[in-house]
Amino acid sequence: MTNHDQRPTRAYLAVPAHRSEMVAKAAASAADAVFMDLEDAVPPSEKNAALDEAVRSLSSLEWGKKLVAVRLNGVDSPFIEREIRALGALPRLDSVIVPKAEWASDIGGIADRLRAAAPDRVKPMELELLIETALGLVNVDLLAASHASVVALHLGVGDFAASIGARSSEIGASPDGYRHVGSAQSGYPSVPLDLFAYPMMRVLVAARAFGLRAIDGPCGAFRDAKMTASSALKAAAMGFDGKQVIHPSQIEPTLQAFRPSDDELTRARRIVEAMEEAEARGSGAVTLDGKMIDYANVRMAGRIIKMGS
Repeated sequence: MTNHDQRPTRAYLAVPAHRSEMVAKAAASAADAVFMDLEDAVPPSEKNAALDEAVRSLSSLEWGKKLVAVRLNGVDSPFIEREIRALGALPRLDSVIVPKAEWASDIGGIADRLRAAAPDRVKPMELELLIETALGLVNVDLLAASHASVVALHLGVGDFAASIGARSSEIGASPDGYRHVGSAQSGYPSVPLDLFAYPMMRVLVAARAFGLRAIDGPCGAFRDAKMTASSALKAAAMGFDGKQVIHPSQIEPTLQAFRPSDDELTRARRIVEAMEEAEARGSGAVTLDGKMIDYANVRMAGRIIKMGS
């Protein structure tokens, strides 16, 4: 596994790069990470202005300890070469996000061109890959292992739903019709199903297998506090490192979802302490509150403690 930057990326705020007032607010926000978008949030007529604004913002704004990224345009776009040349040597830029990542060869090519654009950069530019098509998900293991500069996988929930033909009307939400209906004998009970359960787990497993961060896609219903919080809680419970947010109002509930509760932290610390006491007695397992605790529990507890720090 690769030991990448351990700064938190719990609430990962997306902001259109050409909207300078929004970028300034993002820099001053409570988000752990920000990415300035040059791709889908920017109309074609504003692409050059967006890149110029991203460069200016990286050079002039105070970003604090935030992880700062820029989402490039697609690998086959006419804009990406200028973006690579303009961004490669900027010291405050931590990473670039590659949208619609599908082929490992593309990722290696971008990494090489970024390096060529800034051969004197002390630390190579990091790459974060957006998995947002059926092909990207099929190739996610190859993409995760495609280059040493890859540090994170993001799930692009909107484009992924479109890629598979899902009849979704809201980004990050399952279609209303996607549900299991029981038999007539049981009165046709209906159970909603989660369109994103499989792609989320697939991306998460690939990220963990190769020591990368895993970032869930956004909840499009940013005015819906319950949807925002529940979507973030699901990602946090699964084990994701963070979640994209598309509006400042989503930052705090998302941060809160990824912070373990006081009860969770107390329980996790008790597990670690119980195992330390067991080790002192020469044992590799111990009973705590009527349940058997072993090293797997300690590793899970360690994750909770880390997320609470």
